[in-house]
Amino acid sequence: MLFDLLPKHWQLAIPSSKNTLDQLQLAEPFIPSRERIFAAFQQPISEVKVCIIGQDPYPNPDHAMGLAFSVPKNVKVLPPTLKNIFKELENDIGFTPASGDLTQWQHRGVMLLNTSLTTVPNISQGHAKIGWIDFTNQVVAYLARLPVFFILWGKNAEKLQKFIPEGNFIVSAHPSPLSSYRGFFGSKPFSQANNRL
Repeated sequence: MLFDLLPKHWQLAIPSSKNTLDQLQLAEPFIPSRERIFAAFQQPISEVKVCIIGQDPYPNPDHAMGLAFSVPKNVKVLPPTLKNIFKELENDIGFTPASGDLTQWQHRGVMLLNTSLTTVPNISQGHAKIGWIDFTNQVVAYLARLPVFFILWGKNAEKLQKFIPEGNFIVSAHPSPLSSYRGFFGSKPFSQANNRL
């Protein structure tokens, strides 16, 4: 059962999610792997300072790793979306990560959450309608009661602002090549988050 895969501290934080996750029908094949589905939930809740919300895992099975926008360290050619994030990061605060693996961000209090935690290999938004959003809604509603700042990228993430207190989030276009020039570039999400913190 999916609820059993959710780290214990989150099971205790949102016990109501058991019902939501138990109803979720996850048909094979899916990505990321079962043990990576809840990778974004590993750090203690008390350490979450910023929550960046995206859409769903990269459709490339070699890229999906359970952290929104992150790819494994061994990936040399970064997905275009991540390249755009790094471009904005460089322009905003002058920082360029050494690799596409954003696990270090997680260790620094950034939760990298997708609105859907799985997808079908090679199909973007393949699991957008199986019920993940009900779970994500519960997670965001819980975090929104804590001193957490939210960065919402794209239409799917934007819908979650209804759970978040005014002034505690920023919204922009998704960093994918299809939408990055419609308000992602120049949105300065990183410096804004730093200022709020």
